[in-house]
Formats: sequence, structure tokens, C-alpha cells
Amino acid sequence: MSDPDKIQRLLAIMARLRDPARGCPWDREQNFTTIAPYTIEEAYEVAEAIAQNDMAALKDELGDLLFQVVFHARMAEEQGAFDFGEVAQSIADKMLRRHPHVFGDAEIADAAAQTLAWEEHKAQERRAKGGDRQQSALDGVGVALPALTRAEKIQKRAARVGFDWPVAAPIFTKIEEEIAELRAELDANVPARLEDELGDLLFAVANLARHLDVDPETALRKATRKFERRFRRVETLLAESGKTPSGSTLDEMEAEWRRAKAEEH
Repeated sequence: MSDPDKIQRLLAIMARLRDPARGCPWDREQNFTTIAPYTIEEAYEVAEAIAQNDMAALKDELGDLLFQVVFHARMAEEQGAFDFGEVAQSIADKMLRRHPHVFGDAEIADAAAQTLAWEEHKAQERRAKGGDRQQSALDGVGVALPALTRAEKIQKRAARVGFDWPVAAPIFTKIEEEIAELRAELDANVPARLEDELGDLLFAVANLARHLDVDPETALRKATRKFERRFRRVETLLAESGKTPSGSTLDEMEAEWRRAKAEEH
């Protein structure tokens, strides 16, 4: 079966699932809002398969993500807005437009220069769409992005117009200041103020990650997986002594934590 035939088969399956008379009751009831969380979840599962270097899982998860695109496109087609073919055409046109050094006569020196050129193309497109509205360097950063990712992208936008520290060193001082401000709010114990100061601290940490060229979402996911791996080992070590975490003291769990950590080195 050719690739176009495979795509048409998938589109036909989606159409049947949404068929008012013969389709699946669950699929027929969905709309853009109800499907959006699944789309986000599938994108994260793709990222997880990549992190695990699991090619079989990646193939499956990419299929799940593609199905989300097909699902949204089908619902849009039912409303007369656009169809899957227009989605494919739109992204193809955009790639041609944003890669004049590949499909035209422009010259790009390296990947860094291409990143700058890509962002300039996006900015031009935003200005064209914005009409007479006052433009901001921060326009176009999605509000639904994970918080750390959005913080980093907002910071990058501000940096492009010169609002940035030239080196990472001052950010450590800023982080220390934010920690001090958070500590100062602990005694008052006003939830809104604690949340505000903690947010400032996380924003500063995201800024440090950007300067270190570390993706904060990836770093946090890895740290969480590391914690999970070590804690599961703690549970195993305690079980070997006939204990459970809930039936152990913090000192006992900390001792096993150090042991689990030492086993990794």
C-alpha cells in the first residue's frame, strides 16, 4: 500500500468514527475542546518515547499523535472550515516560505543563523496577521505551553531585543534574591504571596536554564525520573527488611535513599 493510500485509509477510518449514523458514540460526541487534552498528552508520550530511545514506542506514539491531527481536521471539515489536505498544504507552504536558503536563493551560514532567520520569518508573519495592532516582541508565544517552556520562550523573545543579562553569573544572584524573598514570606504564610514568590523563583531558574542552554522541561523530567527510580529502590530495600515507607522513620528512609543513590555510582 502506498503512503497516500495509507493516509486515505486513516482519513476514511476517522470519517466512519464520526459518522452520525454508523460511527462510534464517543467519537461523535467529541469537539475541539474535549480532544485538546488528548492531543497534548499524545505529544508528551512522543517526547517520552524519544527520551527512552524506544523506536517501537515512538512509532506507535507518532501514530497516536497523527490521529489527533486527523481528528481535529475531520471536525473542522464537518464545520466547513478546512480539511486534512489543507492542513498538509498549509504546513508545506510554510516550510517552503521559511526555508528560502533551501528552496530559494538565500544563504544561511549555520544552524544558529537559521534559528534567527526562522524567528524573523515568524515575526513577519505575525506582523502581517496583526494589521494595525501594536506589535510586541512577546507576541505568538502560546499560552497553553507548559509553564517552564513558556517562561523560557518569553525570556528568549525579550533577549532578542536586548532585555537580557549577557552572562549567566547575575542570574545566580537573582535566584538567591528570590529564595530570600520566599523565605521572608514563610512566616506570614499568605498563600497568594507564597505562590507569587515561588513563581518568581521558578522563572529565575528557567532563565538560568536558558543561559546554560538546557531545556528546563527536559531537565525536570529527568530529575523526576531519577527521583522515581531511587524511591522505588528505597521501597525495595525497605521491603527486604520487612518494612514499608509508611512504617519507617524519615531517618530510615533517608539511609536507604543514600544507599540507592550510592548504587548508581
